[in-house]
Amino acid sequence: MKVKHVINLHKGTTALFVVALMVVYQNFGLGPWVYLALHGTYGLLWLLKDRLYPDKQWEQTLPLATGVFTFAILGLYWVAPFLLVSRGVEPPLPLVAGAIALNILGVFLHYASDAQKYFTLKYQPGLITEGFFARCRNTNYLGEILIYLSFALLAMHWLPFAILGLFAAVLFVPNMRKKDQSLSRYPEFADYKARSGLLLPQLFGGSAASSQTTAVEPPS
Repeated sequence: MKVKHVINLHKGTTALFVVALMVVYQNFGLGPWVYLALHGTYGLLWLLKDRLYPDKQWEQTLPLATGVFTFAILGLYWVAPFLLVSRGVEPPLPLVAGAIALNILGVFLHYASDAQKYFTLKYQPGLITEGFFARCRNTNYLGEILIYLSFALLAMHWLPFAILGLFAAVLFVPNMRKKDQSLSRYPEFADYKARSGLLLPQLFGGSAASSQTTAVEPPS
């Protein structure tokens, strides 16, 4: 079993999980339908991305027990739809609009930056410092955080925000730091780091056009 099999199973069954919640709690209001459209589509896009430009860090093999544990941890992301559907809360329209906008932006940043990274490194390995990575060294993580932030907003409960913060602190930030350490072997990294943000774009600083090279994968 590979890591990607566990992740793909979770992403691919999210829509089914949300539909099951809607049936069990007989909640077919606006909030659950919007949540289903956003999170369900995100999961399907993840599967499509894995087919078109897979992330090699998810190719690691796992023992079955570890895979089951990993799936359970990823299941924390299902707390948001559970709270939304089971409580029967109806998110106000301005919040729905904001969540949709945030989700679209997050999906764009996440999947488009991953595509740039994959195809750039496929044909020209090295440091990537242009395009989606010109001002931000982890645009893909930024996009993913925005996506799950939109889900938390729809749930209208503090717990999904806390879960997202936990994932960011335990997984996202350490991976970003690890990648910085890996990229530091490139002589031009110091200049790139000075004009780019770790997670949030650094909008002011040196010219991004001075380099043609954005970010390689952290070591396995």
